[in-house]
Amino acid sequence: MAAASRSASASAQWWRWKWRMQDAVLALLVASVLASLLLYTVAPVSPFSISIYTSPRSTALFGNDTSFVVKEPVQTVASDSGALKAGSIQQVVDRGSRVDRSVESRGNKDDGAHNVEETVIAVNEKEGFELGKSGLTTKGKMGENKVGSLSNAGDLNITLNTKESDITAVTGNTGQSTTSQDSTIGVLKDQLKRAKTYIGFLSSRVNHGFVKDLKRRMRDIQQALSGATSDNQLPKNVNAKIREMELTLTKVKQVHENCAAVINKLQATLHSTEEQMQAHKQEANYVTQIAAKALPKTLHCLAMQLMNEYYSSTSNKKHFPYEEKLEDPKLQHYALFSDNILAAAVVVNSTIVYAKTPANHVFHIVTDKLNYAAMRMWFLANSQGKAAIDEVQNTEDFAWLNSSYSLVLKQLESHFMINYYFKTQQDKPDKNPKFWNPKYLSVLNHLRFYLPEIFPNLNKVLFLDDGIVVQKDLSALWSVDLKGKVNGAVQTSGETFHRFERYLNFSNPLIARNFDRHACGWAYGMNMFDLSEWRKQNITDVYHYWQELNEHRLLGKLGTLPAGLVTFWNQTFPLDRKWHLLGLGYKPNVNQKDIERATVIHYNGNLKPWLEIGVAKYHKYWSRYINFDNAFLRECNIHR
Repeated sequence: MAAASRSASASAQWWRWKWRMQDAVLALLVASVLASLLLYTVAPVSPFSISIYTSPRSTALFGNDTSFVVKEPVQTVASDSGALKAGSIQQVVDRGSRVDRSVESRGNKDDGAHNVEETVIAVNEKEGFELGKSGLTTKGKMGENKVGSLSNAGDLNITLNTKESDITAVTGNTGQSTTSQDSTIGVLKDQLKRAKTYIGFLSSRVNHGFVKDLKRRMRDIQQALSGATSDNQLPKNVNAKIREMELTLTKVKQVHENCAAVINKLQATLHSTEEQMQAHKQEANYVTQIAAKALPKTLHCLAMQLMNEYYSSTSNKKHFPYEEKLEDPKLQHYALFSDNILAAAVVVNSTIVYAKTPANHVFHIVTDKLNYAAMRMWFLANSQGKAAIDEVQNTEDFAWLNSSYSLVLKQLESHFMINYYFKTQQDKPDKNPKFWNPKYLSVLNHLRFYLPEIFPNLNKVLFLDDGIVVQKDLSALWSVDLKGKVNGAVQTSGETFHRFERYLNFSNPLIARNFDRHACGWAYGMNMFDLSEWRKQNITDVYHYWQELNEHRLLGKLGTLPAGLVTFWNQTFPLDRKWHLLGLGYKPNVNQKDIERATVIHYNGNLKPWLEIGVAKYHKYWSRYINFDNAFLRECNIHR
């Protein structure tokens, strides 16, 4: 019995040992099958991202023999024409004879370890790739883009330059892949960086969903990265998030490239349009200058009707009342030089409306020979009440106003000025048509420099331009102390184009020595002139001095303002700005409250209120002082 028992125990031990051996063999067989599957099975990857790394599991199974497993995603591979489409890439990792490649043994031959160059081929279903001797080459409409040739020295270096980043996959000299331990985190950060760049390029107002998708993918990536310091801390679905982000980036990249092409086209169109605009602006400026200085047919009609009435009327109707006031220095005298009948009428009417004592106001009107009869007839027919209207004077009646005394008359008759104004447009040296206007030939524009000669018995005169409208009583101006200055005027420091440097030629040494280029200019249009001081300081001689030096227009621009700036240099007293508001003849946005507060508003510029090109919203301030029921106005169809 004891022997039988020992025999049974030995038999049981033998069977247990036999089954253990079978289990070990079976385990080895299973391990071999799994290893083969790992070597020849392709892992799913992002269509734009390929990772080459050494599998720790395969190293454990096969020692130092290097196995390459596709991991998603570490490096981004893209051609110059853009990222590859989703689902169009297959990764083939071949370790043996399926792909021709160079094999070189390294290290100790006894241990059987070999370093084999691994080839990773990205295949586009529509475009196609091919592997040549010089490396991996793309075919089709993506262009001929070579991937770096395979190194047969043991190092595999693949470097692709793309618009987003430089991508490099490197294997070490030992034949094993050397990548960052936390390469997936690096990919996520790279994608996030590119996404932020595109967000800066594409406005959120773009009419497509790319920006919204991109922001949503960015939130997904940021959530995946939240708190993760290594790849093993990332969520399980991180690869899906990477694929989705890469697809969105590809779409946005294509949109961005299309937008860049459109921007270039638009910039070229903009440049061409700007050139056309400049040409049209010059043409419009020229036409505006003509329109501004041409006499409207309605005003021409008015002048003709008045002139006909004047010469057909009896002689007893050709004299003004209150002529005894004309030289009384105690009264308030106004000087108005104009050839525009309706504009002169508005100046006189608006002044008298607001005058506290109209009987103290005396108006002296000077016009040219052509408009003399019509101007007289208008003011004879339209009585101003107790206010006196000087007998309208004709420039032809000023015997002292001749070329021997007035240098400006001599210059206007010179060969230089005749050539300047009467040559063809192409021959004119100044491109600005403003200075081609023959108004500069008019003596009326220069009479303001001869006030003491015109009014020898007066001490003070308020000069008014025919483009102004009076809105308050002006009597207080005669009590303003000018501090020994000749000219009282509102300064235009706020208007940069009225600085001295905009009117005078400071490249000329004579101008640079005598004047300050940054000095404030002042406005012609409403000026209180102290004629006593004028005579005492010989201001007319100063004017002649500078006119003689400026015979060929080398010291400054044309017009009376540059001449006035040099003539009354250090002789101008600044009046309060409330007295005189400029800009209604060129500014479309003068503040309405400023207009209503101003004592005098000035339609300086080309957009005069009596012209069709005038600013419509300012017309009411001027037209309210015209009686449109006047018979002469009705006959000439002059209405609001």
